[in-house]
Amino acid sequence: MRLFGLAAWSGSGKTTLLARLLPELIARGHSVSTVKHAHHAFDLDQPGKDSFRHREAGATEVLITSSTRWALQHELRGAPEPDLETLIAHMSPVDLLLVEGFKRHPHPKLELLRPSLGKEPLYPGDSLIRAIYAVEPLPAPLRAAIALPIYEAEDIAGIADLVIAEAAPFER
Repeated sequence: MRLFGLAAWSGSGKTTLLARLLPELIARGHSVSTVKHAHHAFDLDQPGKDSFRHREAGATEVLITSSTRWALQHELRGAPEPDLETLIAHMSPVDLLLVEGFKRHPHPKLELLRPSLGKEPLYPGDSLIRAIYAVEPLPAPLRAAIALPIYEAEDIAGIADLVIAEAAPFER
């Protein structure tokens, strides 16, 4: 399994890019899974459903299954958030694992830049950023300061090439 990340500030377009990139990588014959980091509480369940009631009653894990999918929910119940390696250990092996978020974790990444957010770029402070994805046009001074490949919004094939070339082996 090989690992590659999309790193950027919230609202930069990571999910949008991932939704465009996945079909390109899959069309090239790769099996691909994703890990998404959320900075807020989230719930996959619905109040009133049996699985929700199991979790609310105190179950640490609830596995929901049907003929089309299964999902495992794990409640931390006050324990610290697991690191990326621990989370990946729960996943089935694939050719490529794309990580959305975990921008401080040491793995190769594509940084998405959206200057209109007013946030400082992660590059050059992160030596594992392999390239930049310009979600919107970059101001000339910013573009000139970047010594990495810069991908424009429509170059999904080029980004797929980058992911395949730069994804790092992940050993369990």
